Amino acid sequence: MNLSKETHANKHKSDNERKFSVRLTGFFFIIFALFAILIIRLALLQFVDGPALKQKETSLGYRTTAIAPIRGIIYDASNHKIAYSTSTQSLYFNVNKNYKNKENMAEAKKLAEKLAERFKSNTKTGEEQSVEDIVKRMDLNANVNPVYVPRLIKTDLSSKDIAYFLEHKSEYKDLEIIEDSVRNYDQDTVAVQTIGYLKKFRGVRESYDYYKEIYENRNSRHEELRYLDYEDVGVDGLEFMYQEELRGKNGLKKFPVNVAGRIMGPMELTKPERGNNLHLTIHKSIQMKTEAAIMQTLQKIQNSSNPVEQAPNARTGYAVAMEVKTGNVVAMASMPDYDSNVWKNGSISVEDYEKNKSFMNNGTIKAAYGPYDEKEMNKHPNSIVYLGSTIKPLSVLIGLKEKLFGVYDDYPDIGYAEIGLEKRKIRNANNKSHGRIDAAKALEFSSNAFMIDLIGKRLYSRTDVNGLKTWDKYMEMFGLGVKTGSGLPGEIAGLKDYMSEAVRASAQSALAYASFGQQGKYTTLQLAQYAATLASHGKRMKPQFVSKITDPDGKVVKEFKPEMLNEAKFDKAYWDLIELGMSRVKVQGFEGFNYDYYRKTGTSEQEVAKGIIVENGVFIAYAPAQNPTLAVAVVVPEGNYGAYSAAPIARAIFDAYDEAVGLTGTPRHTSTDQQFKN
Repeated sequence: MNLSKETHANKHKSDNERKFSVRLTGFFFIIFALFAILIIRLALLQFVDGPALKQKETSLGYRTTAIAPIRGIIYDASNHKIAYSTSTQSLYFNVNKNYKNKENMAEAKKLAEKLAERFKSNTKTGEEQSVEDIVKRMDLNANVNPVYVPRLIKTDLSSKDIAYFLEHKSEYKDLEIIEDSVRNYDQDTVAVQTIGYLKKFRGVRESYDYYKEIYENRNSRHEELRYLDYEDVGVDGLEFMYQEELRGKNGLKKFPVNVAGRIMGPMELTKPERGNNLHLTIHKSIQMKTEAAIMQTLQKIQNSSNPVEQAPNARTGYAVAMEVKTGNVVAMASMPDYDSNVWKNGSISVEDYEKNKSFMNNGTIKAAYGPYDEKEMNKHPNSIVYLGSTIKPLSVLIGLKEKLFGVYDDYPDIGYAEIGLEKRKIRNANNKSHGRIDAAKALEFSSNAFMIDLIGKRLYSRTDVNGLKTWDKYMEMFGLGVKTGSGLPGEIAGLKDYMSEAVRASAQSALAYASFGQQGKYTTLQLAQYAATLASHGKRMKPQFVSKITDPDGKVVKEFKPEMLNEAKFDKAYWDLIELGMSRVKVQGFEGFNYDYYRKTGTSEQEVAKGIIVENGVFIAYAPAQNPTLAVAVVVPEGNYGAYSAAPIARAIFDAYDEAVGLTGTPRHTSTDQQFKN
């Protein structure tokens, strides 16, 4: 019995051992098979697929990195650099967090403290940045720039700074070193609003239609023309108007890389191409004397004790000087101005923005206000004012052309004219009556009554034409109520208040007030074009700001020729009559002027708030009388009498032009250089 059990146990043990042996053998066989497959596969990879894979590994792809181009130079008419670019390394802060969160704000301030300490030991005396300065530059709450725009912390980094931040990159995750092309502007602040300024492409690609289209179509552009997030682009003035010409082409760093992304050879460098250069019609010397004349005249009339000269609230002045035959603008001043180098890195600090925001708009082509706080602003006019009596030469031309009166007709000026069924009286300045006057004397004495009775009312009474449309037609012929054709970004067409007055009150009222300059608000550039059109006897020229474009080697790419937009034709006798009147207008500041000249003053009234009436000084002139070369327009909001506030500025401009270019073609020294020093 026991023997039988033992035999059975041995048999069971033997069966188990046999099964285990089979399993082990199977396992080893599988392992062997796998190794065999692996060896065969490796052999295939090495001897069969190897050459192909080797070729694939060594057949390189390419990665490219774009280098931003350097913008072209902007020169004045005498080849002086007004704007130019240089390369530098800059430190930027990226807003990657919500800084309304207290912890994040504390973290940002701690970073600012570290940076201030770092820069303190590695910065020139006088250029130190405090913690507060750096926090302002960070613009953590997006008061100045959108959150996606990198904030410039410091430019012109030293080699020590660059090495430090690269070595400590993990400590400064929100900081980035970028090679910048820095735009430098003439320290003398030459026509800054006309020249314009730059911003980072990343900050304007959604807010500017022009750049939005470029961004949306970026993949269709060749790499060298593709805009880069951090490059500076023009956003105002000539910098914007000639963006494509100034920009140039990207450089490219081309790296050969394998499939793993490793660089496998030397870099191929395509250097960036510098943009083309602009050569302006603006003369720095004329521009600087224009700016100085405005600021010194403002100071004078603010503090004058002379009742006819004093204008205590005059804070701004605007002037444009335009060549009659070419349309070349030799000076365009919107004052006060500012140093546009605050934009030199494509962004601006909160402090600089608040300090300069009142001076950034070009008041010669669009609305600009003086340096008033928001509560005071609505109590003062902007730069677009009624042109006042400067319209009267054109009013007389319209009256003669439309046969409303004749060259030899006179008019009994009793000091006022009456309009409407209620016979509302509109008076001459200072309630003066001038007796029997013809059109020339009406211009000399600036008779409102003459303009109303012989032009405004008679044009309204015409049954064969629509008086309002007829008036508007002539305004546009002389560039009033339409854009000048300058192409400057943001230019407005002026305001035709006579159209809304006709609806609000009556067409007679609209034409009556329009006839002496109280129904149309226009820009200083429009007034300069209007004056030049009078000077050329009807030829309206396109304002030109650029005489030519050259490539980086100085080769002329494009030249700009004079361009007549339209011509208004009138009899010679009509021109003779208005110029006779314009030659007699009395003004201040032209004593000792070496040339005969034609001029018209204006003092326009304007209601800026309920019960608040202000008077603006306006002046137009052209010289020399026999062969006019230069037309000038000046506007001084709240300047009161144009003969005192605006005319002296115009005199300084004529003298500056005469010295630099020559009113008769030969430069000459003049007598007012000591009066207005730049």
